[in-house]
Amino acid sequence: MATRPAPLEPTYGEASIRVLKGLEPVKQRPGMYTRTDNPLHIVQEVIDNAADEALAGHGKRIAVTLHADGSVSVDDDGRGIPFGLHPEEKVPVVEIVFTRLHAGGKFDKGSGGAYSFSGGLHGVGVSVTNALAKRLQVAVWRDGQAAALTFSGGDVIEPLAVRPAAAGERKKGTSVRVWPDAKYFESAELPRHELMHLLRSKAVLMPGVTVTLTTEKSGDVQTWLYKGGLRDYLQQSLPADPMIPLFEGEHYAGSGEDDNFAEGEGAAWCVAFTEDGALLRESYVNLIPTVAGGTHEAGLKDGLFGAIKGFIELHSLLPKGVKLMPEDVFSRASFVLSAKVLDPQFQGQTKERLNSRDALRLVSAYVKPALELWLSQHVEHGKKLAELVIKQAQTRQRASQKVEKRKGSGVAVLPGKLTDCESRDTQLNELFLVEGDSAGGSAKMGRNKETQAILPLRGKVLNSWEVERDLLFKNNEIHDISVAIGVDPHGPTDSVDLSGLRYGKICILSDADVDGSHIQVLLLTLFFRHFPRLIEAGHVYVAKPPLYRVDAPARGKKPAAKIYALDDGERDAALDKLRKEGVKEGSWSIGRFKGLGEMSAEQLWDTTLNPDTRRLLQVQYGQLDFASTADAMSKLMGKGEAQARRDLMELHGDAVEVDI
Repeated sequence: MATRPAPLEPTYGEASIRVLKGLEPVKQRPGMYTRTDNPLHIVQEVIDNAADEALAGHGKRIAVTLHADGSVSVDDDGRGIPFGLHPEEKVPVVEIVFTRLHAGGKFDKGSGGAYSFSGGLHGVGVSVTNALAKRLQVAVWRDGQAAALTFSGGDVIEPLAVRPAAAGERKKGTSVRVWPDAKYFESAELPRHELMHLLRSKAVLMPGVTVTLTTEKSGDVQTWLYKGGLRDYLQQSLPADPMIPLFEGEHYAGSGEDDNFAEGEGAAWCVAFTEDGALLRESYVNLIPTVAGGTHEAGLKDGLFGAIKGFIELHSLLPKGVKLMPEDVFSRASFVLSAKVLDPQFQGQTKERLNSRDALRLVSAYVKPALELWLSQHVEHGKKLAELVIKQAQTRQRASQKVEKRKGSGVAVLPGKLTDCESRDTQLNELFLVEGDSAGGSAKMGRNKETQAILPLRGKVLNSWEVERDLLFKNNEIHDISVAIGVDPHGPTDSVDLSGLRYGKICILSDADVDGSHIQVLLLTLFFRHFPRLIEAGHVYVAKPPLYRVDAPARGKKPAAKIYALDDGERDAALDKLRKEGVKEGSWSIGRFKGLGEMSAEQLWDTTLNPDTRRLLQVQYGQLDFASTADAMSKLMGKGEAQARRDLMELHGDAVEVDI
């Protein structure tokens, strides 16, 4: 009888480890570096560079052209990208800027640096644009010379050519023309409305700079030039008339100020309060639109609330039994905020949310005294604003009381381990499912008692993927979770009553290590399998505590500080920042948290519980539908799916990236 040859085993050796070089990581996983729904973000990187030149005072014009062949060009009259040889790399600087990740003029923050304030901090901006383009042409004019080079897919196809500038030719500036590669994007079309909004915002935030958009096919040319700045823009864009005059101001740290802010850091703002209608809210950091907000918006919120609350208390305007919350002030505020931060830290390369904790203190420190002064000078307007804020607070409290009456008819007794919050407003309330009793103790002491509840979990929760619903409550931890949130277990097609829900956010809080990730998976399995409507309604979140703490010494005007890092990448970025600030190598100390229980209550609040500075990820299905997600979860969590899990690991084993 013939024997069947044994299947070839995949070899795993030194050659199995793949090292991605140059711009290969961008091409392999473009979604890690940019938005892939359309090419707008890679074009925005070029526009941001042109805007940085204008922000630094070296340009007055930005021209964008949508060409008939699908390409986009961005032209500015700035200094022009240097094209001489880099002193260390011995390669033209302009080539390095477009072909190397983590290279750019915005890392040099010391005196004499090319940019004091800019939005490009990751150093992966136009290099990502280049990697995801079929073709990219660069032309530069500076020092009486003109230079040009061309790339394709991130590689140089026409090397740098330098010639003397012709008579009558422009003296300075940069022109970049890019052909985005459609294979990297869901749609090759640029969203025109978003592009126009982006360009208009640049003009708003840089009074005196002319921004144009030209469309070749139609011959249409649009021009934006604002001389009145934020006030004119907000007045023109407000959907409803403000109830009091606009509150505007700006403040930037000077060299002699002793407030621990770098010279030039600060903000400009304009705020309008309306009694009804839609709101307009736009914020920027160094001219970069932050559509998801961030710590600078939290600083504006904090400053407004502090000043208005102080005014109400000073004039004894608060009725008995009414308790003010920051959202009572912020809920009817429209604003445009432009912050300047020396070294902003964004959430992800797309820069849609600012994460710099210092930005909250920076904006709040300048907004609060300015509004306090404005209110003292306009007492009648202040009282009218106070009436609006108190009315918002009363409406919120009445709504929460109605919800409480409906909930009170239940007979369930809350778990003894649950440390509940005082508020009964479901929209504001948050429940943290905390790994371990020790971490639960720190969380109880560090939380906001008004709106945050803590439920400590002992050990790892049961894998509930294949547990029948009727048997779920045999597990005490699952029973306590269900009773605490006020919702019974259910299936994806069941009609379930969410009116008993006690918390608007249910947050999984576990250690930033492998065991913590395992607990996250077990809890996510529980919610997906037995509480899917909570995920669909957007009530389930995962908190991201830091893994490292860097203790930095005093540097210049900045005192000694504790810097928290989510992972190795953020830790290395923090150390790079310290080096560029002139901190002596090795004068800092790095600590790695073994678990949440090691954090003090203050540290846990600042890094993980404070809504203004924490990182909280909402759990969503993503691109998969429910059935596809259920199939994937079954492979991961099913008891008889060991082979499927092995196949999954073998299939994606080569996707592991190794830095050498």
